[in-house]
Amino acid sequence: MDQKKIEQAYIQELYVQEDDLLKSVTTGLVENGLPLISVPPEVGKAIYLLAKISGAKRALEIGLLGGYSTIWLARGMGTDGEVISLELKEEHANFARQNLSRAGLLEQVSIYVGDALLSLDQLIGKNEKFDFIVIDADKINYPFYIEKVLQLADSGAILCCDNLFFNGRIFDEKDALNPAPAAVRKVNEILSSDPRLEAILFPIGDGLGVARVKA
Repeated sequence: MDQKKIEQAYIQELYVQEDDLLKSVTTGLVENGLPLISVPPEVGKAIYLLAKISGAKRALEIGLLGGYSTIWLARGMGTDGEVISLELKEEHANFARQNLSRAGLLEQVSIYVGDALLSLDQLIGKNEKFDFIVIDADKINYPFYIEKVLQLADSGAILCCDNLFFNGRIFDEKDALNPAPAAVRKVNEILSSDPRLEAILFPIGDGLGVARVKA
């Protein structure tokens, strides 16, 4: 076992307490033939803590899948929190609804099914605002998601972007020329240099970028 896996196992065992419901989301993905691409438990816990510490009350999530990270997020926001989650596939949304219902969180989560870029444009058109944003979806569109969510973010909003190491592909100069890793590299550049943001990349999971939108 390499050092990173040892560290990950240590964090998960000591710092992350997945209850049976969260564990069942992962087993349900397998049983339903859905992709195992949820955030790892330590990233879920980080999102939970960031939402709780920041006092977030209205969150936007891009990439729902089975609702694993949504459950962490909604729990961190408390019973008066609201989440709008964007999901491309109805199959994923239906499975997530089942999990959110079992978690007692379905009434706090509104799910928009379809192209996330179009859904974001609709939210922008309605002048919606959010104080917490999570992006964990198709990597090619990450830079476009960033630009759109910044139009939806309140001053002081927290922005979390998962998979910013992209399984190490961003470090391979040849592979990084391919569209998906190139997009992830661009997002890292945006988060680290955009004057509207102050950010850090945490080396947990596959790299969790966390930013605060400046006033």
